[in-house]
Amino acid sequence: MILVSACLAGIPCKYDGGHSRYPVVEALLKAGKAVAVCPERLGGLSIPRPPAEISGGDGRLVLAGSAEVYDRIGNRVTDAFILGAEKCLEIARRENVRVGIMKNRSPSCGVSQIYDGSFSGNIIDGCGVAAALLMRHGINLFSEESDIETIGEAIR
Repeated sequence: MILVSACLAGIPCKYDGGHSRYPVVEALLKAGKAVAVCPERLGGLSIPRPPAEISGGDGRLVLAGSAEVYDRIGNRVTDAFILGAEKCLEIARRENVRVGIMKNRSPSCGVSQIYDGSFSGNIIDGCGVAAALLMRHGINLFSEESDIETIGEAIR
C-alpha cells in the first residue's frame, strides 16, 4: 500500500478547501493501491483554515521541540500538526506502507521543500512535520514533483 496526501488524490482538504489533484495519485487511490491521509485534518484542524507555516526550521525541528507551526493569524498549531503526523504514522503502520507520495511545500507533507514561516512565499529546503515523522520511521517519501519513473520503481 502507498500512503498519499489526500489533496493529491483530489480530496478537497487543503487549508482553503481546495485540492492539488495529481492524476497519478488519484489513479493509485481509485485502483485500491493507496491510502489517502490529510495530517492537518487528522490533527483536528478545520476546512477551511488559515494557512500555516513552520517557524524556526522544518518538521524535524518541530518534532525535536525547537521549531513551531503557526497559522497566518498567529495561532500556534504545532500540537495539531504533531497529532496529525502521529495519526498518519499509525495508518501507515496498519496498512504496511513503505512508500508515500506527499504534497511538497506543505507544512505537514512537504518532502523536500516548505515555506520559510514568513508567509511571504519564500521556499526553503526542508520537510513538513508528518513527512519528517514518516521518514524517521523508514517510509520512503516522494513528492508529486518527483520523476514518475523513480516513483514507479519504488512502488513496485
